[in-house]
Amino acid sequence: MNDDIWLFGYGSIIWRTGFPYRERRAARLPGYVRRLWQGSHDHRGTPDAPGRVVTLIEDRSGFCDGAAYLIDSTDAEEVLVALDYREKNGYERHSVQILLSDGRHLPKHPDTQCTVASGLTYLAPPGNHAFLGEAPLEEIVLQVRRSVGPSGANIDYVRRLAEAVRKLGGEDRYLDEVYGAVQSN
Repeated sequence: MNDDIWLFGYGSIIWRTGFPYRERRAARLPGYVRRLWQGSHDHRGTPDAPGRVVTLIEDRSGFCDGAAYLIDSTDAEEVLVALDYREKNGYERHSVQILLSDGRHLPKHPDTQCTVASGLTYLAPPGNHAFLGEAPLEEIVLQVRRSVGPSGANIDYVRRLAEAVRKLGGEDRYLDEVYGAVQSN
């Protein structure tokens, strides 16, 4: 590969990157929302009792806050091979347009205070073998509370993700609602 690559992370990549990068910025992906609709049979659950992890769902009026990583062209092929393996449970690589933070705030829309960059992200489309889809909040909360896999408890994943998004200065009402419900008795 001859070009550096921006990679948009919106799940565990925010706090557990696991690859070399040259720059990290808070970023926003317009046209998508984050949802706990993907089954995790290999990290936060098991084949018999999958956990729930995030994917992106198209929503023209929505957005997803996360982190963008600039991967050097000399590392890009190795990083993408490793990410293809890490995201193997139903995720696919997609090209996206990312709004990069200017360092002070997350951009609301393209303007003079942000940079629009072409990049990549991984999303698990509806219909993939591990897609769980939408469910009532109570069902999602029960599944998150009881699921544990090789990477740990599903409840820890939701907690770490909510904290990581807040630390970036991002917002996600859906994630906050699920996290609040998971914490309550």
